[in-house]
Amino acid sequence: MHVHILGICGSFMGGIAAIAKSLGHTVTGSDSNVYPPMSTQLEALGITLTEGDDVAQFTPQPDIVVIGNALSRGNPAVEYVLSRNLPYTSGPQWLLDNLLTDRWVIGIAGTHGKTTTSSMVAWILEHADLQPGFLIGGIPQNFGISARTGESPFFVIEADEYDSAFFDKRSKFVHYRPKTLVLNNLEFDHADIFVDLAAIQTQFHHLVRMVPGNGLILSPAQDSALNDTLDKGCWTQRQSLGNDWHAKLIEPDGSAFSVYFHDEHQGDVHWSLLGQHNVDNAMMAIAAAHHAGVRVSDAITALARFENVKRRMEVRGQVNGITVYDDFAHHPTAIDTTVAGLRNKVGTGRILAVLEPRSNTMKMGVHKAALAASWEQADAVYLFEPANMPWSLTEIAAQSRPPTECHASVDAIIAALHKEARPGDSILIMSNGGFDNIHQRLLDTLAQESA
Repeated sequence: MHVHILGICGSFMGGIAAIAKSLGHTVTGSDSNVYPPMSTQLEALGITLTEGDDVAQFTPQPDIVVIGNALSRGNPAVEYVLSRNLPYTSGPQWLLDNLLTDRWVIGIAGTHGKTTTSSMVAWILEHADLQPGFLIGGIPQNFGISARTGESPFFVIEADEYDSAFFDKRSKFVHYRPKTLVLNNLEFDHADIFVDLAAIQTQFHHLVRMVPGNGLILSPAQDSALNDTLDKGCWTQRQSLGNDWHAKLIEPDGSAFSVYFHDEHQGDVHWSLLGQHNVDNAMMAIAAAHHAGVRVSDAITALARFENVKRRMEVRGQVNGITVYDDFAHHPTAIDTTVAGLRNKVGTGRILAVLEPRSNTMKMGVHKAALAASWEQADAVYLFEPANMPWSLTEIAAQSRPPTECHASVDAIIAALHKEARPGDSILIMSNGGFDNIHQRLLDTLAQESA
């Protein structure tokens, strides 16, 4: 079968492409921006890519067109598919129809921690020789790829609440039908498609209704938004982080912690990750893998060898004693936990935090009241304010405890950091996009000083 994918270079759709190719299909695709690393990964798989919306991409005519949720009515490729009555579907629906129906799906949902927790679960299962399939919205460094079909019944998927396609406004995760479901947390996000938290809770409740009675739902005991959602109706066994499972920190930075199940000590994790949020992610991963049949002791051993996902507190380089980190944080809660985790690591060392408010929700100003408090533990903050920002970041800068600057260009931020940074500093760059390659450009600028 010839599968053609519109929006193929997104992390999710690129994963669909890799899985379709592994299933023996002929796969082609297009995107408005065809660029590495996804473009090179797909080309290495023998997938032909087209840049842009030229309808010539439909020659020869594919058997099915998979349309990503970034495309909408008015797009020339979409209009061509509709006017020619070509068979089409969404990415999540294609995945259900072609792969998930007979699998033990382990879904990882929640506002924060989905990518990291999914990567942990997949690695624990892999370490236990279970050879799981997975589709993750990032690149787990233990695997070096974001998706694969797998050789066992188990399939781990990052269960995203964003919509499926322009013609299917349900959350992606309602297509996955998990047997094991992790609900990490729940806050208001994606204000471009959800009017309020209640609207998101409705989608989460649809997901809960699909988990079979012999499945398992894992959630934190103290998350009121999730508890309210589960109170709408739940027909599945539940376990919670805080009651059935809990952790005790051995090291205050989260680099070592003890695992307890039903108040019985199961062992201790010593690993390379930091922060309470990652300890919580790990506990959820251990519990999910346990439901799939992995001994807790084996999961603990696996986590000692877990390598974090790219762009999650990833060290991009060190120059003249200055360390540059890259992190995906783009929500006040994620910013807060990321800065706090780095603070625990560096102690009294200076943290220079850099933020690109790139998500649709951030650009709409939905979370602006919580922003200044989210980076309080940094020593200085640099905000990127693009020309098309509908509200001004200067009002947030004025409320900020650490000195905070707003800049209209990446060049200006690099110049300011070059002037301010000194040996021993940590520069934490946070964005859910490429941020105009600021990480490498900054490292190159810092290196010029010592050349």
